[in-house]
Amino acid sequence: MLLLVLLAGQAEAADTLVTVADVDLARYMGRWHQIALLPNRFQDFCVGDTTADYSLRDDGRVRVVNQCRDASGALRRAEGVARVNPRYGDPARLEVRFAPAWLGFLPFVWGDYWILDLTPDYGAVLVGAPDRDYLWILAREAPLDPDIYAAFVAHARRAGFPVERLVLEDPAAVAADPPRD
Repeated sequence: MLLLVLLAGQAEAADTLVTVADVDLARYMGRWHQIALLPNRFQDFCVGDTTADYSLRDDGRVRVVNQCRDASGALRRAEGVARVNPRYGDPARLEVRFAPAWLGFLPFVWGDYWILDLTPDYGAVLVGAPDRDYLWILAREAPLDPDIYAAFVAHARRAGFPVERLVLEDPAAVAADPPRD
């Protein structure tokens, strides 16, 4: 029995999702545009203009405002809060809650939001969850450079995400001809 417990612990450690080192949450704040995502039930109604706005709160948590347009053209909005996951103490491993604050003591109302890759200028980010069910590519501005998009997709593939299911929010969200220096 002890051997099974030890082997299970090793398998879990071997499957740990690697996150970005040294994320500066203050630099991460602001508006992000959704470029691509793994479809999920929370965003089934979204057809475009999907953004996430993050701002630091006085208590050290992050105010989260997600919005998108639905098929009727209406803007739909959800407000929540994010916190550094207390299990890890790592700003790249956040948890997000959209349930009412009074339910915040329940662990299942918090969803993982892990920063897996981030451009040095904080202009684009790859975010996912350790269960590999959620994945987003976000950018400060669209269109996103196709080399960055391809690097993020390759990173996600190596990490075990089903990237064949990735959906671009808008086919123009990735630049056809990126500007070159």
